[in-house]
Amino acid sequence: MTQPIFLTPVFQERIWGGTRLRDTYHYEIPSDLTGECWAISAHPNGQSVGSNGDYKGKALSELWEHHRELFGHYEGDCFPLLTKILDANDDLSVQVHPDDEYARKFETGELGKTECWYIIDCDEDAEMIFGHHAQSKEEFVSMVENGQWSDLLQRIKIKPGDFFYVPSGSIHALCKGTLVLETQQSSDTTYRVYDYDRRDQDGHLRELHLEKAIEVTTVPHTVSKVEPAVMKTGEATITTFIEEQYFTVYKWDVHSRLEMGQDKPFMLVSVIDGDGMLTVNSEKYSIEKGQHFILPYNMGDFVLEGHLQLIVSHP
Repeated sequence: MTQPIFLTPVFQERIWGGTRLRDTYHYEIPSDLTGECWAISAHPNGQSVGSNGDYKGKALSELWEHHRELFGHYEGDCFPLLTKILDANDDLSVQVHPDDEYARKFETGELGKTECWYIIDCDEDAEMIFGHHAQSKEEFVSMVENGQWSDLLQRIKIKPGDFFYVPSGSIHALCKGTLVLETQQSSDTTYRVYDYDRRDQDGHLRELHLEKAIEVTTVPHTVSKVEPAVMKTGEATITTFIEEQYFTVYKWDVHSRLEMGQDKPFMLVSVIDGDGMLTVNSEKYSIEKGQHFILPYNMGDFVLEGHLQLIVSHP
């Protein structure tokens, strides 16, 4: 009988991190500079581990390698997606990610990194950097070399509930006071463009990756418009944020009950608010905010009950 796979996340300390992952989700974080919860991850830089039933104690990469039937025999050398929650207690570096082709060539086979963000919460008047104003590569290089950051970088206002699609090649940075759920390709390749001249704990300026960043940045910046599709089903609302090459991402708002079938290779589920019950094959699992699980292939019908907000994705 196929069960949901509940996962224990791993945490990454960052110069811009804080305590919101503990304060909001009651996670045991390693320090007051914890920036990232790698919630559903098979990436070698941070592995989620199963916490229930037959999967207890097994890394997600191990399940992927030895139990591909759980994932619909999905093709690919590595688990394709990574779900994170990010606590931007300070501004992140301005950065850009490569696509698959560039990463394969220059990052020893790593995947590229297209990602998307759901704004769980943010300060009033919060903003983020998304895109740039350069119209040619020459203009982009000139503005970078001359430090014309206020002229180069596009800033946009954000609010809780916003969703942004960030394809590879997009200049971007989360800014201070933002809590975000990120769905991305399973990659840890980031090229820093600008870091506010910050120094690390040893007093050194943090490394920039300008040559690679210039090569991979899309010029001029293009905005991929997100047009969410909203569907009511009984006492629940399903919002489809995006369907694209690497992932489809939804928000499920369960107001009392949601009954569905699992007809994808596998689904990644993160409970961002509320609590309730998941029923699969007559087995009941209590769920609450901060939990993350995978609904594997061939699991059949399932029922969610309670008051829940979930971000769900699949390849």
